[in-house]
Amino acid sequence: MRLVILLLLLPLSIVAQQKKIKEIDIINAHKMDEAFMVKIIKTKVGDMLDSTKLSDDVIFLTRLNGILKIDSKIVSLDSTFCKIVLDITENFTTIPILNLGTTDFVGFYRIGLQEYNLNGKNNTLGGFYQYNEFHSFGINYSSPFLFSNKLGIESNLQSLSSREPVFIRNTKSNYRYTNNSFEVLGRYQVDFNNSLKFGVTFFKEEYKYLDGATDPSVPQFLDIQKLLYKLEYQFNNLRYNYFLLSGFTSNLYLQYVTSENKFQSKFLIGWNDFNFYKIVSKNGNFATRFRVGLSSNSNSPFAPFAVDNNLNIRGVGNLIDRGTGTLVLNTEYRHVLYQKNKFVLQSNLFVDAGSFRSPGGGFSDFYNKENLKLYPGVGLRFIHKTIFNAIFRIDFGYGIINNSKRNSGIVFGIGQYF
Repeated sequence: MRLVILLLLLPLSIVAQQKKIKEIDIINAHKMDEAFMVKIIKTKVGDMLDSTKLSDDVIFLTRLNGILKIDSKIVSLDSTFCKIVLDITENFTTIPILNLGTTDFVGFYRIGLQEYNLNGKNNTLGGFYQYNEFHSFGINYSSPFLFSNKLGIESNLQSLSSREPVFIRNTKSNYRYTNNSFEVLGRYQVDFNNSLKFGVTFFKEEYKYLDGATDPSVPQFLDIQKLLYKLEYQFNNLRYNYFLLSGFTSNLYLQYVTSENKFQSKFLIGWNDFNFYKIVSKNGNFATRFRVGLSSNSNSPFAPFAVDNNLNIRGVGNLIDRGTGTLVLNTEYRHVLYQKNKFVLQSNLFVDAGSFRSPGGGFSDFYNKENLKLYPGVGLRFIHKTIFNAIFRIDFGYGIINNSKRNSGIVFGIGQYF
């Protein structure tokens, strides 16, 4: 009987031991907006203390661009109330943009500046200039929590030009490709791990013949107005330990494009990136990305997926091929060689592999040896631990199978490759 009474009283005892949150105290927040941080977390003043909810909030805040690390502490005030103390370590978030690359002595660069924590509210504002034989620029703005702790907005204005290969009846020509676009997206944070983006892009594409093969059925100049509807879904359960990552993300991208041009009147495109990270011992980080994508399979020389140094396979070259389907696996092992104070030197061993479906081709194209790419390589990372995304990378990839042999290239950039 005594045992039964104890079991009946146990839930009441637990409730009695719970305390109500009287105050949330944020310390050492210099640039971060404290009111903004309190607004977007689930733990609120007046709630009963929930340690699981608090733990989730700490992880959520650590994912913000402006925060490097948070130490949380629960301070008992009396038998009824407690105070939560969040000790913030901030990132430096005004970062230059620098991407450089060369393959077969053809180079490119992108320079710019990005602020990742504008007004201390995780807003992003930035711009860049790019030269890759032609001039390009872009401006972007993002405010993920503009309207509430779940709803925000993102916009982008870009003018991008590049030399693009176009393959016509097993021959190759080169076009100057220009894309002028304006994009508006809504962002919705469904819950702790899941988020959505949705919106439209208004853009104009221009293809202008430069050199190479020609065909009467393929125009040497195209000027196409298009409208793109976009939906993105992200699952994210990453854990951050400074520059080391653990966990899994899945990013799904769906797009529907309409135009009045016979080569690309309407088409669908979708792809998914599966990313997995694991910390190995104290100094190692295993990372892998698997991308699978398909689009409408029209036999058009202007296919949406590109084989490129900066997108998927390091060392392969700049925009060397196009397709209507893609399978790419990037895997690498990052290891700390030297660490002192805020500076880290990290090595990188990687293998990039992929295959593509040719425009109008079949799924058998994915295992056609002519479409297979395999590029192992090595790299270095120069990392500043307290500056957001301050990772300068150098990678050298070398092709080892089929038509990849003897192709190689160096890719520079800021931030990890994935």
